[in-house]
Amino acid sequence: MAKAIRMSKTGGPEVMEYVDVEVGEPGAGEVRIRHAAVGLNFIDCYFRAGLYPQPLPAGLGQEAAGTIEAVGAGVSGFKVGDRVAYAGRPNGAYAEERVMPADILVKLPDAISFDTAAAMMLQGMTVQYLLRQTYAVQPGDTILFHAAAGGIGLIACQWARALGVNLIGTVSSDEKAALALQHGAAHVINYKTENFVERVKELTGGRGVQVVYDSIGKDTFLGSLDCLRPRGMMVSFGNASGPVAPFGVSELASRGSLFLTRPSLGNYTSTRAELDATAGDLFDMVLGNKISIEINQRYALKDVAQAHADLEGRKTTGSTILIP
Repeated sequence: MAKAIRMSKTGGPEVMEYVDVEVGEPGAGEVRIRHAAVGLNFIDCYFRAGLYPQPLPAGLGQEAAGTIEAVGAGVSGFKVGDRVAYAGRPNGAYAEERVMPADILVKLPDAISFDTAAAMMLQGMTVQYLLRQTYAVQPGDTILFHAAAGGIGLIACQWARALGVNLIGTVSSDEKAALALQHGAAHVINYKTENFVERVKELTGGRGVQVVYDSIGKDTFLGSLDCLRPRGMMVSFGNASGPVAPFGVSELASRGSLFLTRPSLGNYTSTRAELDATAGDLFDMVLGNKISIEINQRYALKDVAQAHADLEGRKTTGSTILIP
């Protein structure tokens, strides 16, 4: 038996239960992993609340790092004792041990700790596909990145700086503004005290930005469109404030023939080659000291309800991990 988080209904943080589960042995194409650290991400809250549906009862969590303890039939490239990390579905990372598909695993370089890996896989690979694939930013580009002091945001600030990109970040406090600037943001807007659309126009001489990366959703979506220059790209990749309301596609035409995309990590890492390339790029940035992963909160796995409450209450910065 092993400890894990399970939920039998959707709702607030209180629906998560810390229980004993039978782990079992891996089947074909599977491995059993003992987790050393588990990542906490906003997408976990979406599943917990029911915004993203899944069959119940269910586990939660899409990111962790640990050691392989058993390997099922047909698995190649991995063996017992390998240090590995992963990000992606199926849910179930909130656990001491789990059996899972081997095809979403990557081997973890010895120089990257389990804690760091658990804090960066989902967030770091998300930044990789956002900046290098969804819209391949170029030196000198000016971009807008919401929630710049969060886990994804702080990685994006550093990655953009390394690429010679001017990142304008939005935050909710002066303390978070200072944090984003320390990590490479060119400019920071406190949306509690400033109109971010007006400020972006000021910072760009009225032209707007080439691309907006928006994980906030409902509260910022139309304003984000207004920050784009003609033929700019709106990248909506989260719903922290709630899902975006339906809107007419003419909104894109009236603002200058804008592009809109709603990407997800799974669609950018659906093959082994894509996964290894995306993770490899992230590992290179970390090992090359171009990106530092800020783990600013640690919680015991049994205290995950408090971790969710703090995350949703905007009380966290950088990355957060759970310790089984």
